Amino acid sequence: MNEHIFVIEDDENIQEIVKLALETNGYRVTTFDNAIDAILKIKEEAPDLAIFDIMLPQMDGVTAIKKIRETNTKIPILVLSAKDSEIDKIKGLDSGCDDYMTKPFGVLELCARVRTLLRRVKPKSKTVKTKTLEIDKQTHMILFNNEKLDLTHKEYQLLVYLIENKDRVVGREELLNTIWGYDFFGESRALDVHIRSLRKKLDDNGEKYIKTIRSVGYRFIEGEDDDE
Repeated sequence: MNEHIFVIEDDENIQEIVKLALETNGYRVTTFDNAIDAILKIKEEAPDLAIFDIMLPQMDGVTAIKKIRETNTKIPILVLSAKDSEIDKIKGLDSGCDDYMTKPFGVLELCARVRTLLRRVKPKSKTVKTKTLEIDKQTHMILFNNEKLDLTHKEYQLLVYLIENKDRVVGREELLNTIWGYDFFGESRALDVHIRSLRKKLDDNGEKYIKTIRSVGYRFIEGEDDDE
């Protein structure tokens, strides 16, 4: 994952929290404390996604988003604002933003919303391929070493997500939020059970394909030598 995200926020503490959360999830982040500088940079090099505060110096976020939408209608924009009234949310959405979150916010939900927005604009590949696996995302047909592999729905979702994010370690919380939804309040043991079952079907319960990164999460490695 190498998506580049602009964060436009004049509160240094919030800016740092958002930056750290996004970088921990593998994104590249550039921060701005005002909208004017951000708009100029977007014209030069549009990011994959932008996160805007509303109350900014020199130019407010709503005005800035309207200006961006005059020339760029594709970049996903998430508003992160202390203004939580219905009318403020409507103004934000009408300005051209794609999603609106109010402060205070949870970083897990923020990252989940970012992933959702990025998925909407990402070209949708119909197949996922590795050295030994081929997955048809339309039919959910899985070929493992050219033979059909039967997985439960959750096992299928876990495998596809881990493969599509194989360049990084995927945290346990991220998997729970993504696969079970961020309203999931069950025990995280459910994740362990599904990972164990998935491993058994791939490699007789070994870590040849799905490696545990202690205290962090999991990574799809497909037999790589990985000393992490």
